[in-house]
Amino acid sequence: MAGIYIHIPFCRQKCYYCDFYKTVNTSLQSDFISALKIEAKVRKNYLNEETIETIYFGGGTPSVLSAKEIDEILAVLNAEFNVDSDAEITFEANPDDLSNDYLIAIKQVGINRLSIGIQAFQNRHLKKMNRRHNATQAVEAIEIAAKTGFSNLSADLIYGLPDLTPKEWEESLNQLFNLPVKHLSAYHLTYHEGTAFYTWLKKGTLKELKEAESVDQFNTLVDLSLANGFEHYEISNLAKDQLYSRHNTAYWMGDKYLGLGPSAHSFDGVSRRWNDSSVEAYIKAQANNQPYFEEEKLSENDRYNEYILTRIRTKWGVSQKDLKQRFGNEKERYFSSQLAKYKDTGVLLINNNTITLTRKGLFVSDEIMADLIII
Repeated sequence: MAGIYIHIPFCRQKCYYCDFYKTVNTSLQSDFISALKIEAKVRKNYLNEETIETIYFGGGTPSVLSAKEIDEILAVLNAEFNVDSDAEITFEANPDDLSNDYLIAIKQVGINRLSIGIQAFQNRHLKKMNRRHNATQAVEAIEIAAKTGFSNLSADLIYGLPDLTPKEWEESLNQLFNLPVKHLSAYHLTYHEGTAFYTWLKKGTLKELKEAESVDQFNTLVDLSLANGFEHYEISNLAKDQLYSRHNTAYWMGDKYLGLGPSAHSFDGVSRRWNDSSVEAYIKAQANNQPYFEEEKLSENDRYNEYILTRIRTKWGVSQKDLKQRFGNEKERYFSSQLAKYKDTGVLLINNNTITLTRKGLFVSDEIMADLIII
C-alpha cells in the first residue's frame, strides 16, 4: 500500500494563521500543472510499483483548480502508477468554491472524498482569520456536497482561537454534527512564526487563549463528538461509521508515500525527501530537469522514533510485539523501561501489549512521546 500527496500551492487570499507554503500568484497555475505532470512521470519508480490506495490534494487551496485541471493530473497518475480502482481520492476545498456545478464536475473526474475547511461557524472568527467564506456558506457547502453525492465528507474546525468562548465552540460542534459530515479534523490554533497571528501575538494586539480554556474546549470536543457517534481515532481526528482518513492513517502506520509539488514530502521506508518551497523554483527545475529537493537517510533510531511518534497518536497505539519484530530486542527493552515511568499514572492504557493514550494522556502526549523516543 502507498499513497500520493499533491501540494497545490495557490490561494486566492492568505489566512492569518496558516504557515503552509502558498502563493496568491495564480497566474503561475498553468505552468505549475505542467511541471506537476512532469514530476509525476519522472518519479514514477519512487514507490516501486506499489499499489496506490490513496491520493490527497492538499494545499494551499486545491479548489482553485478547475475540474479539467484535476482530470489532467489524475490522468497522469493513472497512467504512470498502479492506482487501485477503489482508491480514496481526497480533495481539500474552501466552502465558497463549492458550487453545485463545480461539485458535480469534480465528482465526475474522480474525487470521492472532500475535506472542507470550515474552521469556525461564527463570522467574527472567520473574518479575524481572513477566511473568504462566511458561516452561511460553510453550511451550504456541506449540504450541497451531500446532495451531489459526496457521502465521505470531512470538515476542519479550529479551537483555541483568540476570544473563542465555550458557548461558541459548543455551537460550532453542534452545528457540524447536525450536518452530513462523517469526519472531523479539529486542531488547536498554533501561532506559527511568519504568520500574521504570530506577529500580532508578539505585538500584544492578539491575546492567546488561556491554557485552562483550551483544555476545556478539547474536553468539549471529545464529549460532544462521542455523544454524536464520532470515534476519537487520532489526537486531532474523529470519524463516524469508521470513515477514517485512509490517507492520513497510512502516514501514521508508516506506509510509503510520494509527495508532488513545491514543499511536498515523500517517504520510501528508508529516507525522506522534501521539495523546495517555491513554485517558481519548482516550475524552473521541472522544465530544466534540475534537482529541486533535499533528502535525508533515516537511521534505525530515526525510524524507531517515527514509529513511536506516529503510532502513539492513534487508537491503534504501539504494539510491543510489532515493535520487537521491527526493531529488535534492545529497542523493545528500552521502550519498556521508559514505559515504566508511567505506571499507575493513568495516562496510558495497556491492552494485550498494545499501548495507547488515555484522555488524560492526550493532554501530556508531547511529554510522553519525548520520553519514549531515543535522543
